[in-house]
Amino acid sequence: MLALYGVLGGFLLGVGELPVPWRALLLSVAAYVALPLAAGYVSRKLIIRRFGERWFNEKFIRFLTPITIAALLATLTLLFSFKGDVILDNPATILWISIPLFTQTVVVFALGYGAAKLLRLNYEDAAPAAMIGASNHFEVAIATAVMIFGLSSGAALATVVGVLIEVPVMLLLVEVAKRTAKYFPSMQTPSEPEATR
Repeated sequence: MLALYGVLGGFLLGVGELPVPWRALLLSVAAYVALPLAAGYVSRKLIIRRFGERWFNEKFIRFLTPITIAALLATLTLLFSFKGDVILDNPATILWISIPLFTQTVVVFALGYGAAKLLRLNYEDAAPAAMIGASNHFEVAIATAVMIFGLSSGAALATVVGVLIEVPVMLLLVEVAKRTAKYFPSMQTPSEPEATR
């Protein structure tokens, strides 16, 4: 994602005969992908070195999880507050944006999950691989759309609708993955309870 986001974004803008703002694309990738990735990597290393991996996994992650959920909800609230009137005033437009997004997410998940089955990956690898492949990374798309086209643009609206569609679709796909876990080998030992899947 880090290496190809800007290249793919530039290609798709070029296909649509839109001017390719390479500086804005590279800046959005640096600010919204590379910087958080580097900060997460460095902070994880420092915390583990200071407190140990067990403390990191059992204490820090539990402390951090509610904060990340709150930050995500705050971001979604802000986005929908800026675009709420447009979404409510244009239900047909929202429907036309959501149909290809829904189709694309489901098809990419099915391809990834099917490929994982053909490659005989275990369930613990197959399900996350398919989910990550199906994810549209709308947080980066929103940032890029706002930087390039502005907050009131149609591109920004499409990315906001994308978030609105992606969350329930991904939850649906999680349920699909859970129900089909029995078709994949598992890394778990036989002594572990089935419920831990």
